[in-house]
Amino acid sequence: MTSGGGMGYKCHKRTLYSTLVPSNFAQMSDQVEFYGFTPVPRDPDVLFRDHPTANAPATVTQTVEDFPFPESPLVREVETFVTRELDQLTINHSKRVYIYGMAIVKLHFPSWSFDPETYYLACLLHDIGTAERFLLKTKLSFEFKGAIVARDLLLQLGSVEDQADSVCDAIVRHQDIFVIGGNITVIGQVLQLATILDNVGLRANLIHPKLMETALAKFSGKGWMEKFATVIETELRAKPWCHTSSFEHPNWREGDASQFATDVRKNDLLHKLAE
Repeated sequence: MTSGGGMGYKCHKRTLYSTLVPSNFAQMSDQVEFYGFTPVPRDPDVLFRDHPTANAPATVTQTVEDFPFPESPLVREVETFVTRELDQLTINHSKRVYIYGMAIVKLHFPSWSFDPETYYLACLLHDIGTAERFLLKTKLSFEFKGAIVARDLLLQLGSVEDQADSVCDAIVRHQDIFVIGGNITVIGQVLQLATILDNVGLRANLIHPKLMETALAKFSGKGWMEKFATVIETELRAKPWCHTSSFEHPNWREGDASQFATDVRKNDLLHKLAE
């Protein structure tokens, strides 16, 4: 009875497994890595704990020329879209975010593997929700609206769903700075690290100063701090429930000063290099 029951259980388990796991499981696993879904710790303090290179100033010299942008028909279509919808300061910020993110990976996480085009698309579109066409036309927080716009756009342009989902997920979470537990996709983490570095100078040691100098020379940041701080304040006034309020003190109310906007305006590193 025990032997027969055990054998029956094993057969049932094997049948169940083959039913639940699709025949293209290996291909799907490859797509998880390729499109940047590999899970990594959300909290950078966990990610960088005892890290051999990330806790000291970067010593490897890199320049903007080391990180050319991916090129494809899809990329060109998205670049055309963001050029139509966003101002040049925001586009320049998005391009610096790509450069800084790729540099962080190359210097500190060389084993991380993902499609650079997917990350570039996430960078180009991560602030699309701040566009005049969207920011005040929805009650959604700008990250969430932007993620929906980005996913819909990519699918309309012929992107595969996994790529569109990866971009969408990264944009939704790109300001989840205060989430401590759990994981995030690798592209989501790189996008977070690069955006907060460019916006407030956090963890600027992760990249070489020469890279920031050359990136800002090519994609100017002059005026970006005031531009983004104004966007923050505009959304907070219109949508005091928005996700951006997570950067503020508890029970933030209209009329209170925005600490996030203040931190952006006080980005001394960008002020110094952008002049």
